[in-house]
Amino acid sequence: MTIMHHGPYQAIVEYDDEAGLLHGEVVNLRDVITFQGKSVDELRQALAESIDDYRAFCRERGEEPQEPFSGRLVVTVDPRLHKAAASAAQRAGISLETWVARTLDAATA
Repeated sequence: MTIMHHGPYQAIVEYDDEAGLLHGEVVNLRDVITFQGKSVDELRQALAESIDDYRAFCRERGEEPQEPFSGRLVVTVDPRLHKAAASAAQRAGISLETWVARTLDAATA
């Protein structure tokens, strides 16, 4: 499995030996965007075209195309953890949202 990128979109790519094709699917969306090609160049072109087609389809329907990773993260935690995080944010003099973002950033650095 390989990851390809096109703008903010990520796709998982696999090779189908039986068909002799590379095929992929854009991930982290509710909508489904797939593509295929016989070479890496064809695959890159097919990914770009599939995303362009998806965006055009959304425009025709009057909808906003989904963007992966909007930055909005909804998390459900134990109330004790919620209270502890809120207290830590208050002691740091920042909002809970900022505290969570900084903590995630430090944990993933």
